Amino acid sequence: IYRTRDQARADVFDYIERFYNPRRRHSTIGYLSPMEFEARAG
Repeated sequence: IYRTRDQARADVFDYIERFYNPRRRHSTIGYLSPMEFEARAG
């Protein structure tokens, strides 16, 4: 539990920046990575 919304927001941002893999393939978007999907979507 966070004391402030800013602390929670900073922690979520840190998680995304450090641990989220933008190359991981997602079944819901045709087994493309988010980067590939964005490139194809234009």
